[in-house]
Amino acid sequence: MKFGAVDIQAPGLEGSILAHTLRLRSGAGAIKKGAILTAKDIGRLRESAYTRIVVARLEDGDVHEDDAARTLASFLRHPSIWASPASTGRCNLHASHLGLLQIDRDRINAANRISESTTIATLPEYSLVRPDTMVATVKVIPFSVPEADVAKWRVVLGDLPALRVAPLGRFQAGLVLTELPGMSQALLERASRAQRARLSTLGSEVRREIRCHHSREAVARAIESLRDEGCDPILLLGASAIVDRGDVIPSGLVDAGGEVVHLGMPVDPGNLLMLGTLGDRTVFGLPGCARSLNPSGFDQVLRRHFIGEPVDSTLITGLGVGGLLKEIPGRPMPRNLTSPSRSHKQIAAVVLAAGESRRMGDANKLTMIVDGTPMVARVVDELLASRAERVIVVTGHERERIEEALSGRDVDLVHNPDYEEGIATSIRTGVAALGNDVHGVLVALGDMPWVSAEVIDRLVDAFTSDGELSIFIPTFGRKRGNPVLWGSQHFPELLALAGDVGGKALFHRHAAAICYVDVESPGVNIDVDTPNTLLDGKNRPGRSGDY
Repeated sequence: MKFGAVDIQAPGLEGSILAHTLRLRSGAGAIKKGAILTAKDIGRLRESAYTRIVVARLEDGDVHEDDAARTLASFLRHPSIWASPASTGRCNLHASHLGLLQIDRDRINAANRISESTTIATLPEYSLVRPDTMVATVKVIPFSVPEADVAKWRVVLGDLPALRVAPLGRFQAGLVLTELPGMSQALLERASRAQRARLSTLGSEVRREIRCHHSREAVARAIESLRDEGCDPILLLGASAIVDRGDVIPSGLVDAGGEVVHLGMPVDPGNLLMLGTLGDRTVFGLPGCARSLNPSGFDQVLRRHFIGEPVDSTLITGLGVGGLLKEIPGRPMPRNLTSPSRSHKQIAAVVLAAGESRRMGDANKLTMIVDGTPMVARVVDELLASRAERVIVVTGHERERIEEALSGRDVDLVHNPDYEEGIATSIRTGVAALGNDVHGVLVALGDMPWVSAEVIDRLVDAFTSDGELSIFIPTFGRKRGNPVLWGSQHFPELLALAGDVGGKALFHRHAAAICYVDVESPGVNIDVDTPNTLLDGKNRPGRSGDY
């Protein structure tokens, strides 16, 4: 291939490949990079006063970038993967069905080392992919590659595809949840929902669930019952973690006639996983982190089991490299207790208290008395009792009455003169008052008087200022609530909101950055919009939808 600048008047220019997009005069559009130049194109470029242009001209033995990308993709893919049409030297590969991505790492690396001109990039091995998920991309960087490179790809990649989406088997699992006196039923319900959702994501289901006392005898009876009903695998989630082979869950499995194959794994969260067998059934003793749907070592092992890979001590002990996963919010003993991102994170709170309370009639709901205290003051008091380091209250409608209700409290009051234009103006006013040393902001609503300091602290505990998760939303009863804790990377977008649009307008854009934090308080779902809501108090579910 010949590449370089040529005179626009040079003979033989037709059929060359344009190296860079060139715009034409008088709004006549552009000729884009990669275009194969025609006589008409060359004439238009001359009319636009171009004298020299950069082109590529293929020679004998060159393979056009799209043909090369298409060919390389064909060497890689299994029938479980389909390829999009090649364009600009790129060909994307997509999953045909739900499954786990399996990769021959050595052959991919060998193909990438043949030439700097071609690249193959994939998702991580064992990624869970859905139909049409992009699993890999092939990119040819120049406009052509030598035929010799294509021949080398064929030798390195051979006839066996280097990428495959392994299908997931369909399982009907049994689930045992043990409980101790005084244990929260809400905790059990969340644990149950998490396992059902986990299996549903993998195309399987929980066939039967048994709740029993946390004793080896009760666990053994539950295991036997699930075995007799044909459940496989059997999932055991104890009221307390498994810390020894003689503990309740392993002992219950042995009493039921099973065997403990392995206890523990080099993946965190997930260290306390138990693997067992009961005849031809697989039994998992779940680590406590499995109560959450955040990725854990249990997910890695379960997914491999679901594609039919042998799950044994060899597999489990080989998961340590890369086994330090993302921290799970709210775990009893979080790692890095003294790390800067945990112990020195600067969290401020912005309370939106500028609204006109139109649905409350003539009253300003924020100054109405709730349990002996003005509503907005109840919200502020809980924030002051939490680990939020600063509280900013945005006023607007009846500013003086709000300020009077908060008299004597250590808050910063900022006024929003444009409050009538919508909630976005109050968010902008509050975020603009934060300064530069804040890692995150809790945006709270002044009409949600039953959000407790404990809920606030749980969000603060979940927050990390340097991770992929940067929006923290409380949930109760599978319903999203408020307040929402935003990482500082979202401040520019919050400052750009307009009209009567709150922060939830950004949720879809940043879905991958959202961490849903389970709380045990319905107050995160109750905002006071009408007198009836205030009268019913905590017994009324509310909307929690203004923000």
